[in-house]
Amino acid sequence: MRSSKSRSRSKSNRNRPSGGNVVNRVFDSSGPEGKVRGTPQQIIDKYNQLARDAQLSGDRVAAENFQQHAEHYLRLLSEAQREIDARREEQERQNRERQAERDRERAERQERESNGGDAPLPEMEQETSGLELADADASADEGESGLVDTPEAAPKKRRKPRKKADADDSTGGPAEAAE
Repeated sequence: MRSSKSRSRSKSNRNRPSGGNVVNRVFDSSGPEGKVRGTPQQIIDKYNQLARDAQLSGDRVAAENFQQHAEHYLRLLSEAQREIDARREEQERQNRERQAERDRERAERQERESNGGDAPLPEMEQETSGLELADADASADEGESGLVDTPEAAPKKRRKPRKKADADDSTGGPAEAAE
């Protein structure tokens, strides 16, 4: 005997697509005149056409039925469009906030530069700028040009010669290789 929990007969337990792109998704609609396949907009157009045809032939019940099917897909489409608009507005709000933060940082940087660097740094820049300032101080000590000496440009320092190993030392170590 099967457990009642493993298989529910309620409609809410059906596998339905969660979110996704409903606007461009292809649906199979089982209407009174057979299957109608297409995007929600195509299905709405088809059911509206079927409703007009039924109305012209004098079948009010069929016309109302087709209109209800069209309305269902119209609601699906409008809900999906609302979700898309909400996501777009949220993304635009986040972009505006990021841009405002960048503008604020740029204005602070320009203010510091115009004040000669005396303005306090924002917390994020304090961590990294300490190293940059130390490098700038070191380069200022090296010369007025602000250029850093490279190893090629620096005069070579002579090393002190190594002490020669005794002649009776037979280890064959680095002292003999240096001679």
